[in-house]
Amino acid sequence: MDQWRAKAKKKFKLSEFDPGDTDGWDVDKDDAPETLMELQERLGKLQNLLYAGHEHRVLIVLQGMDTSGKDGTIRHVFKGVDPQGVRVIGFKKPTERELDHDYLWRIHQHTPGKGEIVIFNRSHYEDVVAARVLGLINKTQWLKRYAHINEFERMLVEEGTTILKFFLNISAKEQWERIRARVDDPAKRWKFSPDDVKARTQWNTYARAYEQAIGATNTRWAPWHVIPANKKWFRNLAVSSVIVDALTKMKLKVARRTISF
Repeated sequence: MDQWRAKAKKKFKLSEFDPGDTDGWDVDKDDAPETLMELQERLGKLQNLLYAGHEHRVLIVLQGMDTSGKDGTIRHVFKGVDPQGVRVIGFKKPTERELDHDYLWRIHQHTPGKGEIVIFNRSHYEDVVAARVLGLINKTQWLKRYAHINEFERMLVEEGTTILKFFLNISAKEQWERIRARVDDPAKRWKFSPDDVKARTQWNTYARAYEQAIGATNTRWAPWHVIPANKKWFRNLAVSSVIVDALTKMKLKVARRTISF
């Protein structure tokens, strides 16, 4: 799994990661589902142990450029899990009530409890990426927020949460093809927003913001995984592999309980 982990250095560059990489897998998307099904089955069993053991907490953070496949990753990777122990939280534009609090307030209330896996579809990282690109915060503010986020995540980890952060890495060319597909395919047209095109014109600005955010928050306790996402089948395999590996290392077991009648 180490080939997808961001390097432990501040000056992080997306150019060091190939969004089209398939790690030597000589298969096409029609062959990949068999391996993905095996991983889904293993993840389902591990998640059952996690839920039954009621000890560990797992937070999965999904970030990426528009069209990078956050929804698709959730749909395919977690296909075999028990909904009782998994929650998906999508963070969009903050509400007025959320804006009345500090920016981490709306995040903290959705973090996982014991036995849970919580998936953030976008996250607190929008507050140092999108907020920065849109001019909602200045440099002094986003630099402070890097430190806030690191300490927030450190606290979660020290309290028993495992954090797996994924940046779904697509190329500018692939993004444009996916935007066009949303327009051309009636079944996908509902996904299209004029904001997609606007964000497309700001590709370099978003890339720079992500590079700095990942570099500043790639900590020992909550490292980033940069997942090649041009090939959807490989993106799903890579994310599944990292999660299964992390849960396996927990050596999960069902909690013993005394039952009396």
